[in-house]
Amino acid sequence: MGSSNLNGLSGFYPLTMGIAMLAVLALAWGGVTVLRRGDRQRGVLMLVAALVILGNVLIWTI
Repeated sequence: MGSSNLNGLSGFYPLTMGIAMLAVLALAWGGVTVLRRGDRQRGVLMLVAALVILGNVLIWTI
């Protein structure tokens, strides 16, 4: 599954991973900010979403 041929996506793949990492940073920062403001449910959900996206990026890069 991880050894599939990605030659046709060589320019798109790094761009996608970069956007995903920017999303992780934005979600983590936003989650912490929302937690500090007192909305615990939304903050935790944003942090969980950041972890899920980070896990996906790690799976696709390793």
